[in-house]
Amino acid sequence: MADIEKKNGPGHEETVSQPSQAYHLVHIDPAVQKRVVTKLDLNIMPLVVALYLMSFLDRSNIGNADTAGMSKGIHETNAQFQWLLTIFYIPYILFEWLALMWKVVPPHIWAFACVFVWGLAATLQAVAFNWRAMMVCRFFLAVAEAGYGPGIPYLLSFFYMRHEIGLRCGIFLSAAPFATCFASALAYGITSGHSHLANWRLLFLVEGLPSILMSFVAFFFLPDSPEKSRFLTKEEQDTAKARAIRQVGQEGASRVGSISFNDVRAALMDPKNWLTALMYFSCNVSFSSLPVFLPTILTQMGFTSIHAQGLSAPPYFLSFLLCIFSTWIADRTSQRGLVIIILSCIGGTGYVLLATCWSVGVRYFGIFLATAGIFPAIANILPWVLNNQGTDTKRGVGIALLQMIGQCGPILGTRLYPATEKPRYVKGMAVCAAFMFFNAFLALVLRTYLIWQNKKANEREAEVAAVMERDGKPQTEAVENEGYGFRNIL
Repeated sequence: MADIEKKNGPGHEETVSQPSQAYHLVHIDPAVQKRVVTKLDLNIMPLVVALYLMSFLDRSNIGNADTAGMSKGIHETNAQFQWLLTIFYIPYILFEWLALMWKVVPPHIWAFACVFVWGLAATLQAVAFNWRAMMVCRFFLAVAEAGYGPGIPYLLSFFYMRHEIGLRCGIFLSAAPFATCFASALAYGITSGHSHLANWRLLFLVEGLPSILMSFVAFFFLPDSPEKSRFLTKEEQDTAKARAIRQVGQEGASRVGSISFNDVRAALMDPKNWLTALMYFSCNVSFSSLPVFLPTILTQMGFTSIHAQGLSAPPYFLSFLLCIFSTWIADRTSQRGLVIIILSCIGGTGYVLLATCWSVGVRYFGIFLATAGIFPAIANILPWVLNNQGTDTKRGVGIALLQMIGQCGPILGTRLYPATEKPRYVKGMAVCAAFMFFNAFLALVLRTYLIWQNKKANEREAEVAAVMERDGKPQTEAVENEGYGFRNIL
């Protein structure tokens, strides 16, 4: 375990001693560290956010395409459309373990493969002439996206520290509501025009082809690790390496090609990972259904199909802003659980209004509350897993487990709004409300468990400190990778 000496305040330095034979010292200048984080933000975050935005567009635009006439174009029934939604999540769940590939395969190669395959599958939907062909496209779209999006928070943990990762996950995941907002605006423009190509086919082309082009951008510009980033100077690369040691210790600082199976077992036995996985499942019931069915819900509220596409955008823009703001607040206060509880109750209240009210204005306000709760809650659940696991492998297993269990939620969520229950879809709204309140309860349980763990750590370290003081030995300094001084973020 690395020995860490840390001094806070302007002009001070952090000293990281690598436990090698030479005990080589790496000094972290705060000014250099600040430049490193800024360069990481400017070079990595725009790329991963843009790619996730495209993946979410390609995944969720089937609802807009259906509103624009896809069902008539491929002669599908309502039951077959439900299967087009469900088929995406079956391979998406089965291949969630691909999140660990970010540590096994160089990230720039893995990103290229995933983005190229999903871009090709998304584009080929435009030439599908029957339901079976569309099912095949959706299957391969899901496999490729399972290899990318679920593992990006894990990839970001290679570059950022525990107190930095939450906001970056929030920025990354905010691409989902922003993509939905953009998809609605794009669909509005297409459905209000007259093209020689069917509007729904044009939608798939416009949103699929850019993903193929962006796969090559990922290949050439996504760094494999901070210390190998071409946009960092040699001094900044050394600082990035020292940050890696600070985060995971000397042995864990080798990023690509190594997985600790002892850490895999430990992560699978950790109650924290199972609780966050159940929380993700609860949120995903609502998360998966709302983007797909919101245009239909608005249509049943009395709006035309064109106006329904446009009115879908404002709630998602609010959600986009709250994803960033809520994760920033959680990082600054180290109270991610409380943030999730509040957001879940807001989302649940929105669904209660949708289930119980008839007024169009009140129900539209309920949509604002629902989107303001669901997406930001998910944006805080994922970094909560990363915050409280001390090694790269444990973080990877935690994310994979969260995704494998959590992505079962959409199998239920995409079947909550059958056409027979229009116009209010009371059952679907009630189920989503119940799961959002259940998510708040799970967050409270997990936070209570983390408080108990921190209390036990305080007691153990007080005993150790007393013994070391009695024997005249120096006390061990705090480190990040679950060593002395490690505390869970609540």
